[in-house]
Amino acid sequence: MRKVVVHGPGGHERLEIEEHPRPEPGPGEVRIGVAAAGVNFADCLIRMGLYKSSREQVGWPVTPGFEVAGLVTGTGPGAGEFESGEKVMAVTRFGGYSSEIVVPREQVLRVPSGLSFEQAAAFPTPFLTAYYGLVMLANPREGDSMLVHSAAGGVGGALVQLGKVRGCRVVAVVGATHKVATARSFGADEVIDRSKEELWPAAERLEPEGYALVFDANGVATLRQSFRHLGRPGKLVVYGFHSMLAKGTSRAPWPRLLLAWLRTPRFDPLRMTNSNRSVLAFNLSYLFGESELLTEVMGQLLAWLQEGRIAPPPVRTFPLEQVAVAHREIESGLTVGKVVLVCRDLAIPSS
Repeated sequence: MRKVVVHGPGGHERLEIEEHPRPEPGPGEVRIGVAAAGVNFADCLIRMGLYKSSREQVGWPVTPGFEVAGLVTGTGPGAGEFESGEKVMAVTRFGGYSSEIVVPREQVLRVPSGLSFEQAAAFPTPFLTAYYGLVMLANPREGDSMLVHSAAGGVGGALVQLGKVRGCRVVAVVGATHKVATARSFGADEVIDRSKEELWPAAERLEPEGYALVFDANGVATLRQSFRHLGRPGKLVVYGFHSMLAKGTSRAPWPRLLLAWLRTPRFDPLRMTNSNRSVLAFNLSYLFGESELLTEVMGQLLAWLQEGRIAPPPVRTFPLEQVAVAHREIESGLTVGKVVLVCRDLAIPSS
């Protein structure tokens, strides 16, 4: 089998494709022949050595990848509910950039009918992230206003869709005009195009009293103003710090990172209490071991998917051999929807 291996932090040259022995499933495990693997910005951080949970849980070498879709090629004792040849999707907690992978059965789900491997591989991570942040942390009421940064991307687009499922008024923020249509296709009520108008005056015009919820993965570039534009009560949900890296960055820029860390706002609990505003934050990779949570959340998400209330993001694919190109696309900041790696080692059909 083949997989992408990163032996130490660095640029795209660190993404090496290697041959490894075929993994054997142990008790309660499912082996998947991977047809498609989702690519996330976190994978680029893993390669650069900036993703803390990767360093803590795996170290070096590491194979990036949080989500895959393909066919069952084997099961261990206690995983008999899955049969060889079944079409499945899985969250992987690293290791997804592989032609075959072994995953605990609790992290494996059958792919709904009508969903391609590429769509299935693009679905779990952004929607799990969005669901946890929106539903389990923020828990909005119908009619609440939401401001969503990076709303044409995987997680941002999922937040827009889930916000509409929960009956919220969603204001989407995008960084380029070609992303506006994508954000609208997700159901956004309003779209702010930062390439054509100033973000915060537009946000104030659309919601003068402030937002019930703001979802921010930018970090230092917007966090302070995101908090200031909360209503009372209001919740800021933080799930990333993308602006600490310049667009197109392929290596860890330590001077820039240090400066961004120094400029990152520190939120005072006393002031938050008095202003009736709060900050919530999480990292999805630390939750992959919560099997009951995964089952509950993915069950609800797949039910909404089959009902047509949500849809998988648009997908752009690259062969596994072009993993470096896929990372460059993610780092450019120009993509919409999701980037997916396609592996054809097992001659798996595309749908």
